[in-house]
Amino acid sequence: MCRGWEQEGILRCLLNNLDPNVAEDVEKLVVYGGKGRAARSHKDLNLIVEALKHLGDDETLIVQSGAAVAVLPTHPGAPRAIISSAMLVPAWSDSQSFWNLEARGLTMYGQMTAGGWFYIGTQGVLGFTYETFLALGRKHFDGKLAGKRVLTAGLGGMGGAQGFAIPKAGARALIVEVDEKRARRRASAGWVQHLTHDYDEAIALLHASDAPEAIALIGNIAEVAPRLLSDGVHFDAVTDQTAAHDALNGYVPIGYSPEDTRTATADDTAYLAAVKASMLRHGEALLEFRRRGSIVFEYGNNLRDQVRRAGLDEIMSIPGFVNEYVRPIFASGVGPFRWIALSGDDEDLRKSEDAVLEVAGTPGLEKWFELARAGIPRQGLPARICWLGLGQRDAVCTRLNELVAAGEIGPLALGRDHMDPASVASPLRETEGMLDGSDAIADWPVLSAMLNCAQGATWVAVGNGGGVGVGNSIHTGMVVVADGTPRAAEKIRRVFWTDPALGVARYADAGYDAAIQRAAETGLNLPRLTDTLAKRHTGEAR
Repeated sequence: MCRGWEQEGILRCLLNNLDPNVAEDVEKLVVYGGKGRAARSHKDLNLIVEALKHLGDDETLIVQSGAAVAVLPTHPGAPRAIISSAMLVPAWSDSQSFWNLEARGLTMYGQMTAGGWFYIGTQGVLGFTYETFLALGRKHFDGKLAGKRVLTAGLGGMGGAQGFAIPKAGARALIVEVDEKRARRRASAGWVQHLTHDYDEAIALLHASDAPEAIALIGNIAEVAPRLLSDGVHFDAVTDQTAAHDALNGYVPIGYSPEDTRTATADDTAYLAAVKASMLRHGEALLEFRRRGSIVFEYGNNLRDQVRRAGLDEIMSIPGFVNEYVRPIFASGVGPFRWIALSGDDEDLRKSEDAVLEVAGTPGLEKWFELARAGIPRQGLPARICWLGLGQRDAVCTRLNELVAAGEIGPLALGRDHMDPASVASPLRETEGMLDGSDAIADWPVLSAMLNCAQGATWVAVGNGGGVGVGNSIHTGMVVVADGTPRAAEKIRRVFWTDPALGVARYADAGYDAAIQRAAETGLNLPRLTDTLAKRHTGEAR
């Protein structure tokens, strides 16, 4: 046991990231997303664990790219840990420079919640995937995906959510996965209903019924997609969620095995050339599907930019999922909130879900919890994700901390994904196509991290390259441990108001009407928009 619940909460979430039922490769400390790690090495992991066990309530652990570099005196209201992963000077923030520094043991790719120690398994992206396909149906198919066919690839830590979310949204999916181990993992969890190595069997299963199911085909999408086109197989929608952001150890090229990819090195020019050629072939297939009438979009893995770098500029005309389907949610200041029951007791999760519904319940949220309870297998510690915004998060978290204080549930870790309105700058994903052209402005996630440190979050993490590769994004996450104490109540009151408030400010500043309206409703002080907010408040402008 650590010296306090804040420290214990950090430790349990770190170790939860590396639970064999959660992590993609425990031996290599890879949690998800190609090679998103929780610690730089096993030695560094042990040092972090020991530091947390002895960390005082007036100390802060400093973590530099997966390594504990200092324990410094601070104060009880400060974070107990602050984390920075894969950060490089901008002119050096490219894949090759990063790989060279990583090979020398100087840095580590932390993805988002891998290095930020708040991953909750495939469920973490499930809300995004589910909402994306519902929005796809609303925009292109009159709100109905029943009987529609979807082609995609990837059943890893992120892509695995597709097997659950696409059928729940009503469609029938063919999901190509090159790594049989990953595919079988999803099948054993019930997230895909059929698993086969045989292409013809997969196509037969695809057309055997209109029932919403997922068919996993073991194969390489760069080979399978052109074959599907050659055979005239039609899909209503096509996307991809392979680890294409990581051209070295994420995307498996034609002629190579998943193990080859896991052990590839940056000086293997033949391998990298094969990756480039395979991505190009994959991209050409996506464009051809679109020409034949499929709705095609990129699901946030940076495949478009990789294909563009391989020489196919037209690929950038394919839209990204955030700008195409999720932007209205972000623009209203709403994002993915999550929590973990640190006790490991499923009943704590159930009671906390009920409390969330009491405070911020909607028919949609109630339906989501019903789906999650019935269909999402537990990975590691009990956890849940849902979409909450300004005015909801602080109220929900305050209520949860009250339940802990009353002894009705055990301590919780309360936080969010890095993919939140103000916490990420990613011109190829979350901030693509901003109204004011501020796609690449990275001040917002930096301000988010500083604000959450100032407000006393239990731990705060910043990173480079999550989801889309080094040099393509800056992002930040935070967590507060609710242990029922007055200090936790105060931290919750501060953090879970100002964190989503900054998200509203970011989108209001960019000119989004929904954010401006929310700012007016909640009385936010946004100096650049004082006159506009005053008119909204008095009802003069709509």
